[in-house]
Amino acid sequence: MTSTATSAKKPTRSSSTRKGKADGLLAGRDPGLPRPVAKKAGWSDLDVRAVDTTRLLAADAVQKVGNGHPGTAMSLAPLAYLLYQNVMTHDPSDPSWLGRDRFVLSCGHSSLTQYIQLYLSGYGLSLDDLKALRTWGSQTPGHPEVHHTKGVEITTGPLGSGLASAVGMAMAQRRQRGLFDPDAKPGTSPFDHHVYVIASDGDMQEGVTHEACALAGHQELGNLTVVYDANQISIEDDTDIAFSEDVAARFAAYGWHVVDVDWRQDADGATYVEDVDALLAAIRSGEKVTDKPTLVVLHTIIAWPAPTKQNTGKSHGSALGEEEIGATKGLLGFDPKKSFVVEPAVLKHARDVVKRGKAAHREWDKGFKAWRKANPDRASLLDRILDGTPPAGLAKALPTFPADDKGLATRAASGKILTAIADVMPELWGGSADLAESNNTTMEGQPSFIPSSKQTSTWKGDPFGRTLHFGIRENGMGMILNGIALEGLTRPYGGTFLVFSDYMRPAVRLAAIQQAPVTYVWTHDSIGLGEDGPTHQPIEHLAALRAMPGLDVVRPADANETAVAWQQILTAGNGPAALCLTRQNVPTWDRTKYGKASGVAKGAYVLVEESRKGEPDVILVATGSEVQLAVQAAERLEKSKISTRVVSMPCREWFEKQTRSYQDKVLPPAVRARVSVEAAVSMGWHDIVGDAGRSVSIEHFGASADQATLYREFGITADAVVKAAKDSLKAAGAAARTAPRVTETNPSRAAQSASTDVMGSDVEASDQASQSAASATSKGK
Repeated sequence: MTSTATSAKKPTRSSSTRKGKADGLLAGRDPGLPRPVAKKAGWSDLDVRAVDTTRLLAADAVQKVGNGHPGTAMSLAPLAYLLYQNVMTHDPSDPSWLGRDRFVLSCGHSSLTQYIQLYLSGYGLSLDDLKALRTWGSQTPGHPEVHHTKGVEITTGPLGSGLASAVGMAMAQRRQRGLFDPDAKPGTSPFDHHVYVIASDGDMQEGVTHEACALAGHQELGNLTVVYDANQISIEDDTDIAFSEDVAARFAAYGWHVVDVDWRQDADGATYVEDVDALLAAIRSGEKVTDKPTLVVLHTIIAWPAPTKQNTGKSHGSALGEEEIGATKGLLGFDPKKSFVVEPAVLKHARDVVKRGKAAHREWDKGFKAWRKANPDRASLLDRILDGTPPAGLAKALPTFPADDKGLATRAASGKILTAIADVMPELWGGSADLAESNNTTMEGQPSFIPSSKQTSTWKGDPFGRTLHFGIRENGMGMILNGIALEGLTRPYGGTFLVFSDYMRPAVRLAAIQQAPVTYVWTHDSIGLGEDGPTHQPIEHLAALRAMPGLDVVRPADANETAVAWQQILTAGNGPAALCLTRQNVPTWDRTKYGKASGVAKGAYVLVEESRKGEPDVILVATGSEVQLAVQAAERLEKSKISTRVVSMPCREWFEKQTRSYQDKVLPPAVRARVSVEAAVSMGWHDIVGDAGRSVSIEHFGASADQATLYREFGITADAVVKAAKDSLKAAGAAARTAPRVTETNPSRAAQSASTDVMGSDVEASDQASQSAASATSKGK
């Protein structure tokens, strides 16, 4: 049904506010210091005083702690105040209000730019919180952190990440609009809101903003406005030393609406005029351009009006010093000897935004209630999502795959699973970095998320579509996924090859820090991908990803493990998860003979019981495509009267969360003979296999050949597992329990050539390594 709701109205300043001039309030301000031009913005002397107060709070806070970034917060005080007081729709009394605009401070090092506005606007920060900047336990950490400080939407710090993630927020807003209120006219839906970003020179230099902003232009995201603070200063001082491109022209080429606002002029601080009205007009112009994102290039002088440190690199990343701050206070008409001064009238005036926010919220509520009445099914969906409850039909919708020795690649199984659950979980959406057919990330029959004019003969879609196309932009994709997740009403996933998770690592780390529920579909997860060779074959990646706190790394062994993994991620996940999937087919295990796939949810389970139940001689622990090698080895070991258990361990992180009794049941502590089997480096497995354990692994880069040849030549075979199991049994039975030598638990690592090119010119070393590896794995015996 067509919604009769209305979106939240933009806040307006009342006439009483405009007349709120306080006689003499600016009397002490140096007459040679130009005042902001803000007549059309409705600013009074109280607003100017609030902006000047903001500058000095920034300087005082950094000075008190002794480190930080005062300059940008000082020069951007008018912009930040304008956004919170005049531009954004927000309700400080309800920071999580669904109808609010989103704000992203991409230059997170200038955290005071946001913290001071949260204080002035009444979000709950106190003056003491500002005084506690960058100290243990404070609400004002060095960079803004979501879930930590009320009013902060996203954790920013690594430059470029905030802006790139804001693109994801804007994309999510459009998808949500299509999911909940697709028929409403533009600007009339309770799901219409805008994303505002403050970015810096550093953000524009980071490559990830190119990736994301090029896509934003292509996607015609008219709900995104970025104000770029072009102050031409970074830590190394004048950016001319390394940065000379025309950013405005670059963004125009992306398809953005670009407006230039030049406060800087000739960079003479004495004639510097902050034309707030021009800035407001530029921002408002973007709100009228609905088919392009907007970039406002705002030229400023960093740390203005500090008399000697404005326009310098020193003001960017260090305290100004008591003398400089005192001189700045004198210019602005404040007592140079007093710090953290906030006059009651200024604070009361700034917090009038709370009243305006509540009024906007009440108006929005009327429209929201009308929408709920007109759209009961969609309202029920929204309630479920807001409650964090998975759909009731999810488990039933998941496919069960029949036993098959030839099997199915887990990437293919994942694609079938996504298609199967598409209808029951409409909030789930995603795509790939130009590898959709390889990653199997496309839900069959779902339209692409794309402006109608950008459809292709292969990919049909609409602005509210579901299949994402990121292009070859892995880091940008990762940041965009974070923004989508943080927007809050949809669950995103994104795919590429596992080796290219390296490109995504900054975004993955931020997802983990923010506990963002992003799912990564990383396929071609080992040397099993074959002929593409060492540049595409992941070796160290699993260990490196498992080393990241807060990231669940899941490597299922067959199609049914993949289904349970998806279910666990979507129902119990509290942060990012990575599915590492095979290119090659793997057997689909007969679950009447082997352990139930439901054990995946616990991270590890007994797949093959030992012949003497409860009394294994040796335990083989494997993941993914190597589980089949462990099963083959177990069969051979049992023929030799060695009671052998096979444990499938798709997710270390999930297993570590289980009770000690369950862990001990799967891996009895008394059984010291253990072997890990994974076509990757063994780093991280030694706490599982223990001092008598062995690891069948690969400790060098791969090569170009078919996957069967690579597994054979690199000693990742059932023969190698059998040999390692016998070696581990011997070590476990030794009378002396001395610590193993550095490489004793992993002979293949001890034998590895110093050369990282296994097919390279170091022939003698390579031959020696091959001979040692052959001996260590009993190859051909």
